[in-house]
Amino acid sequence: MALGMSMLKAMSAARDQNRKRGNIEERGGALRVRLYAGTDPVTGKQVYYRDTIQGTNKAAWKKAENKLAEFQAKVAKQRSAQSSVNLAYALSEWMRTNELANSTRKTYEGYIDRTIVPALGETPVNKLSARILEGLYTELRRCRNRCNGKPFVVHKRSGEHDCEAAGCKPHECKPMETSTVRQIHAIISGTLDAAERWEWIDTNPARVARKPKQKRPEPDPPSPAEAARLSEEAFRMDDDWGTLVWLAMTTGARRGELVGLRFSHVDLEQEVIALRRNWVLGEEKDTKAHQIRRIAVDSETVTLLREHRERVRLRVESLGRKFTADLFVFTGTKTPDHVQPYPPNAVTQRYKDMADRLNLDTNLHALRHYSATELLTAGVDLPTVSGRLGHGGGGATTLRVYAAWVAASDRKAAEILGSRLPKRHGEPS
Repeated sequence: MALGMSMLKAMSAARDQNRKRGNIEERGGALRVRLYAGTDPVTGKQVYYRDTIQGTNKAAWKKAENKLAEFQAKVAKQRSAQSSVNLAYALSEWMRTNELANSTRKTYEGYIDRTIVPALGETPVNKLSARILEGLYTELRRCRNRCNGKPFVVHKRSGEHDCEAAGCKPHECKPMETSTVRQIHAIISGTLDAAERWEWIDTNPARVARKPKQKRPEPDPPSPAEAARLSEEAFRMDDDWGTLVWLAMTTGARRGELVGLRFSHVDLEQEVIALRRNWVLGEEKDTKAHQIRRIAVDSETVTLLREHRERVRLRVESLGRKFTADLFVFTGTKTPDHVQPYPPNAVTQRYKDMADRLNLDTNLHALRHYSATELLTAGVDLPTVSGRLGHGGGGATTLRVYAAWVAASDRKAAEILGSRLPKRHGEPS
């Protein structure tokens, strides 16, 4: 019995050794080169390097032997690379040494803890490849939980329990958004860039790995009639909320810019608002484009802001506090003294609830699209619209996002110009 087990082990070892050496097989007038390259850390499947050399003559065999030697050298390099540091450690070092805003750091930590480390954390950085990374991205685009495709139940409680009473449900595959996968790629790529600088790896495989293509922007702004209904409902709810929604429509400011707005940023005499700061995840930071932009506002908006300022002043003073220009323009019900901004997520949820009551399928960010498309439709030039939105790239971003409206505006300009030219000789006037 012991001899039999020894023989089995010897035979298994021999097979493993042959598999690691690789082989060349003659098949259908061609030579197939095959070499075992390890196990895929994402799928758990065995990985082989393969190639086919046409012909079976002496020259073809020489090419096949050279290809096998190339594969063997590649695998040997992977197995005896400079460092055995795994990706989890590299990620922690990159996060420790990288200067990130608090909100960005929290976002990255979430992606690392929930997705990257469970998938590839134990993989040595010198064994990562473009193929492995692309495999992860494909898995995430299929199912964010990277399930094996077999049905299973998501249990709400541990131990023995009644699934129906606990609300346990069958797992449903939900693909991860393209933008999220691209951000995960950026985290991995940044980490491997650092690993390359630190001489843990020779090259960064994420540099050549294909990430999901960015989805083409598809703005879906509310119509003027829908915008009017939303504005009317907002003011019916309360004047502060109505002013916030109105300002979102007329300025096209981002959510974080609106809630981060202070009275010192509003010049009612010059009729200008300076968007200086952005409020994200409880942190005040620079605007998305890292620039201060000044937006002119119309007389109706100035009137609303004057009334709002006076309303806030009386409210703050009724609480025994002093009104100062450093107070936030908009705030939630929990901080009526305006020393804290309106929580961004609360603004989004309140707007969604309002739109649902009106049976409108829209969201707060669509008001930014509404502002942009209304300006373009009215014939306002692209640089002006781009400047109001805070887009970089000299209008390239605005053109990419709102191409259809820019084209319509251009057609309108052509028709206007054509109508002003004198008629050709012989044509009726």
